[in-house]
This record gives sequence, structure tokens and C-alpha cells, in this order.
Amino acid sequence: MQKGGTSMKLIIAAAIVIFSVIKYFSSSEVNEITGEKQYISLTKEDEIAMGINSAPQMAQEFGGLSRNAQYQELVKRVGAKVVNNSDAHKTNYPFQFYVLADNRTVNAFALPGGPIFITEALLTRLQNEDQLAGVLGHEVGHVIARHSAEQMSKQELSQGISGAAGVAAGDANSAYYAQVVANMVNMKYGRDDELESDDLGVRFMIQAGYNPEALIGVMDILEEASGGSQVPEFQSTHPSPSNRREKIKAAIEKYRNQ
Repeated sequence: MQKGGTSMKLIIAAAIVIFSVIKYFSSSEVNEITGEKQYISLTKEDEIAMGINSAPQMAQEFGGLSRNAQYQELVKRVGAKVVNNSDAHKTNYPFQFYVLADNRTVNAFALPGGPIFITEALLTRLQNEDQLAGVLGHEVGHVIARHSAEQMSKQELSQGISGAAGVAAGDANSAYYAQVVANMVNMKYGRDDELESDDLGVRFMIQAGYNPEALIGVMDILEEASGGSQVPEFQSTHPSPSNRREKIKAAIEKYRNQ
């Protein structure tokens, strides 16, 4: 009886894995800007709606929008220049650029579909407009490369496989450890996303007439803001600044020679 129960668990687990894999690989398309094949279940319209709906809540988590009109105007102007004068304008994403009031957290991020934020803490540390263009170009890269939507699809696949492991083993611990491994795999994807966004940021900066070397200076600012304390790269969703600097230099060489 126990043997039959084990066999049934394995059959159910296999069915869950097969369903998760088929669902993941059946939603493929080629990104119009990067040329990469991606597995994404969300439409661009879904991404845009998600970004618009979540933008107010995300802003509140950083103290709301900055009341400094000069900051807002600067970021909107530079963001628009990066988008309108590069391949980014070929997409139908309604990019919007905002400064957050938080003057302690050094951060910038993009929501799916186009909303892009930078904190006062990071903005005031930047030394010139080129560095700002680098930060915004990087975040535009995340949107265009559809990293958020891609990560959601990968997480759905990971959850399906880890759930199948729990069914097969018949205990929650197996599912937990399988999910830990899945999360480590997705971390690697996260670091690759950051490097791809650096690459796209350089591409957009050059196309928009900005100095791409300024993005290397941004890495120095981020490293200084972190106090030099770094967790091992394989345990971080962001690559180490030294790794990013080398990739940025390679991207500059690549796009300047095109």
C-alpha cells in the first residue's frame, strides 16, 4: 500500500513539473530591442497597467515624491532625452520619471511598463548630467528588457518545481530546500539582468549623446554609499561594482565601434 502511495506521489509530482515546464516554454517571444528570446506570460499592456497601479504605493514607501521642482524637472528632461534619442523610443512603453523624497536611501528602480524612480539621496550624489543619464538609461534598460515580467515567469516555474518536490517527498522540508535552490538560480538571473541593463544603459547614453564613461563613476558612488561592505557576489542580486565596471568598459568599446 505504501509503495502504491509513493508511486502516485511521483506521478502527481511529474505531472506538476511537466505542466509548469510546458506553461513556461509555451510563452516565448523575441525582444524587439535586445533581440533575445524570452519566456514571458504577461503582455506589455499587463506590464504597463501593473506599473501604473503600483507606482503610488512604491513612492509612498520612499516618503512620497520630492517637492523639489528643479530636481523633478531635471530628471524628467534627462530621462526624456535618453528615451527619445535612442532605440528606447521604438517601444510603446509610456516612460515616466520621478524623484523620491527619500534623502537617505541611495537607490533608483524601474517598475514594469515604464515608471522610473530615483531618490534624492542618489540624485544629490551624482556629479553631472551624464551620470544621471547613466542611472536612468540603466533603469530604462530594465523596462525594455522586460526583466520584471521575465522574473515573474521564472518564479512561477520555480514554484511549480519546488511544489512537485514536496509532493514527491511527502514533506514540507524537501519543498523548502528545493525552493532555496530555485531562489539561488533566480539570483543568477537577477545579476545577469543588472549586467544587461548596464549594457543597454551604455547603448542608450551613446545614442543620446551622453558620455558613457560617466556610468563607471556611478559605480564608484554606489560602492562608496554601501560603505565598501559587500556580500559575496554569488549571494547578491547585484554584481560586484568591479565586475560591473569591466562589463561597462566592454559595452562602451562595443557600441562606439558600431
